[in-house]
Amino acid sequence: MAAEIQPKPLTRKPILLQRMEGSQEVVNMAVIVPKEDGVISVSEDRTVRVWLKRDSGQYWPSIYHAMPSPCSCMSFNPETRRLSIGLDNGTISEFILSEDYNKMTSVKNYQGGVTALCWDPVQRVLFSGSSDHSVIMWDIGGRKGTAIELQGHNDKVQALSYAQHTRQLISCGGDGGIVVWNMDVERQETPEWLDSDSCQKCDQPFFWNFKQMWDSKKIGLRQHHCRKCGKAVCGKCSSKRSSIPLMGFEFEVRVCDSCHEAITDEERAPTATFHDSKHNIVHVHFDATRGWLLTSGTDKVIKLWDMTPVVS
Repeated sequence: MAAEIQPKPLTRKPILLQRMEGSQEVVNMAVIVPKEDGVISVSEDRTVRVWLKRDSGQYWPSIYHAMPSPCSCMSFNPETRRLSIGLDNGTISEFILSEDYNKMTSVKNYQGGVTALCWDPVQRVLFSGSSDHSVIMWDIGGRKGTAIELQGHNDKVQALSYAQHTRQLISCGGDGGIVVWNMDVERQETPEWLDSDSCQKCDQPFFWNFKQMWDSKKIGLRQHHCRKCGKAVCGKCSSKRSSIPLMGFEFEVRVCDSCHEAITDEERAPTATFHDSKHNIVHVHFDATRGWLLTSGTDKVIKLWDMTPVVS
């Protein structure tokens, strides 16, 4: 009896369209340019490259730009052609790409220990995650140069995603925390720390102020700073702690006694919610249409979350 002939199963495989080679080190991030046959990449070899498809069908760099430090991440807004690049040296560099993607013009540099970036195209706000556990909101739209700090992690911020339709920022960190920030509130910029040789509340000298210590026959005190007013104060005049959510401090921080009395319960109302992912997050992807969040961790686990209860 003849053996029955079985049809061969169809094998479906991804089709490799192009290989773009030339980077000397790891390519940390790359994006497809919408409505263009183009790709933008940043690499640890300190280069930014814009790859455009040539008549030959191959992709070749139309822009090859050397940066002062290895490139760790980037954010690209195709509508304004604004490219923000995070560097290992803690700098964010901004560029505008020309319409033909053959030239990039430097706009501005910002400082921060950059580990992640994302962009709000409506408010024209750039968010950066930092290795110092903070998220910084750079207002490069209406109030150019304003930087607002958000403190809500106990480890470096690994990834950021912005829900534009609800104006909520999602930050994830090495501490396993998922923090959902309400950005639909009027936030305040943290004040610069003031310099002084003595406490700006009680006038007690700090320990380096030898002259005042000698004149007053008093031991110098350690200097602290109030996170609300920025004044240099001693420990006795800043014995209280408080959260200041509108200034980005969701955790309690040192404040001087007078500022502590002035902060109302309404001002202490949290502007973020905190959730434990139970793994060290290294990357996230947020699907705004379904409200799903995908997290991947150093534990080699990928977790899919329904964020609609908190992102709405």
